[in-house]
Amino acid sequence: MILATLCYVKNQGKTLMLHRNKNPDDVHYGKYNGLGGKFAAGESPEECVVREVFEESNLRIVPTLRGVMTFPQFSRGEDWYCFLFTAHEFSGELRTSCGEGDLVWIEDSALLSLPLWPGDRLFLSWLEQPRFFSAKFCYHNGELTHHEVVFY
Repeated sequence: MILATLCYVKNQGKTLMLHRNKNPDDVHYGKYNGLGGKFAAGESPEECVVREVFEESNLRIVPTLRGVMTFPQFSRGEDWYCFLFTAHEFSGELRTSCGEGDLVWIEDSALLSLPLWPGDRLFLSWLEQPRFFSAKFCYHNGELTHHEVVFY
């Protein structure tokens, strides 16, 4: 089981996205994603997301937990558990790239036109709602085969 975080930093109608274009062996290669990553030993979800966003972008965020997502057998047969955050408050000077790809501000109205995982197209719209959610996304060979969600 892999524990991870994902964060969408928002500012004035735009969302900070990471274009995963540096490593062809990356399961996310070619796609746009939020920022985040795997937990380090002993971290809370909030500590992980703050550290990961800083490492990737040089921004210090104030995160808000919005949902929990599971991805059974997502990559290399491993189950991923992901804590999903947004951040509307941040400080620091944004770097334009990191080891995984290029960082770009995308107009919110253009987010769904990007190369995204199919499940991302669903949960990005859920972030427009005030409710917390728990979701499961099942993929086979990169295709979304099933999903379910509970809103709280």
